[in-house]
Amino acid sequence: QIIVDDDDSKVWSLYDAGPRSIRCPLIFLPPVSGTADVFFQQILALTGWGYRVIALQYPVYWDHLEFCDGFRKLLDHLQLDKVHLFGASLGGFLAQKFAEYTHKSPRVQSLILCNSFSDTSIFNQTWTANSFWLMPAFMLKKIVLGNFASGPLDPEMADGIDFMVDRLESLGQSELASRLTLNCQNSYVEPHKIRDIPVTIMDVFDQSALSTEAKEEMYKLYPNARRAHLKTGGNFPYLCRSAEVNLYIQIHLLQFHGTRYAAIDPSMVSADELEVQKISLHSSNEQEQ
Repeated sequence: QIIVDDDDSKVWSLYDAGPRSIRCPLIFLPPVSGTADVFFQQILALTGWGYRVIALQYPVYWDHLEFCDGFRKLLDHLQLDKVHLFGASLGGFLAQKFAEYTHKSPRVQSLILCNSFSDTSIFNQTWTANSFWLMPAFMLKKIVLGNFASGPLDPEMADGIDFMVDRLESLGQSELASRLTLNCQNSYVEPHKIRDIPVTIMDVFDQSALSTEAKEEMYKLYPNARRAHLKTGGNFPYLCRSAEVNLYIQIHLLQFHGTRYAAIDPSMVSADELEVQKISLHSSNEQEQ
């Protein structure tokens, strides 16, 4: 746990795993309902392959600028000049805002945006954003749970949702209220400030909290982004489709191997191995179609 602001109550919790010699790790930012440990499947797999990954849980911030400033101080504290960011839902929006915030002296080397969005107005909640801080925790939890999938689900997805519900229960009123405020406060990403950053957009074809319009908007905003489509996975593919998600993360990071922005220990890189994995993913996708 790390405090970087003048305010002692703002504590960042994080898991930092993998080789410390890596100066440009992959950092995970969770969704509204998530804590740092929702990415445990990514931490376990990616560190096993030689990557350095950091999963974060942000403290209570009430606006995007305040978050970006705190995050910049955290990177300074960790002595990280540049990082790759994987953001899920709200985490993805905050990752884009941070890339925009630091565009004059860039701190973000690349982005992986999972089930994410570029404009908070899609939630039609901008008018309530200022009142979340007043609501009791049970009401806030109800708002978040309203976006979780219902109906028949396969066992992995059901387990993923159970895990997220459990994580949601662990969050206090101010944590939830501040995240919902960040999620719904009127704001959008200015793409011209981050157009040079390599982006992978990861989304699912089955039911998730994101509308088709929000997805289309992301494709328009990042016309050159790589697309990582998962046939299924709901809101939390990193939990219930972790093998596919982890593979797409590796494919995204492959472009930095051999450079100073590599997130992997150079001694662990085997291009042939990844090529085999890419082919197997491609063939499994073709079989599904």
